[in-house]
Amino acid sequence: MNSNKPYLLRALNEWILDNGLTPHLIVDVAHQDVQAPAEAVRDGKLVLNISPQATRQLEMGNEAVSFETRFGGKPHPIFLPMDAVMAIYARENGQGMMFARENDDSPDKPIEEKPKGPNLKIIK
Repeated sequence: MNSNKPYLLRALNEWILDNGLTPHLIVDVAHQDVQAPAEAVRDGKLVLNISPQATRQLEMGNEAVSFETRFGGKPHPIFLPMDAVMAIYARENGQGMMFARENDDSPDKPIEEKPKGPNLKIIK
């Protein structure tokens, strides 16, 4: 089954914008495929304003978020694998959602129950 994270991310981004607020992402930069300027990283995390005024060509796909933005007046391409996105929230009031860490390395497996012996009772 596909992850619901990209769908929730897009919905919350739209909801935040519809309410006239500023959407921000919290990103775990320890993920090897994150492409973002190192000078903006604090405590291994990156907070990014993804409002239309702060970004160009914002794409929120099922696998990643990408856009162009400016840091210190210089344009920077940003690439964020969906696994690296930790949260989305409105800057003005903090409303949003933290996402649970997902492990896509292993395929979905049903939980196997241990075989149980027969359920017998001695009746006297």
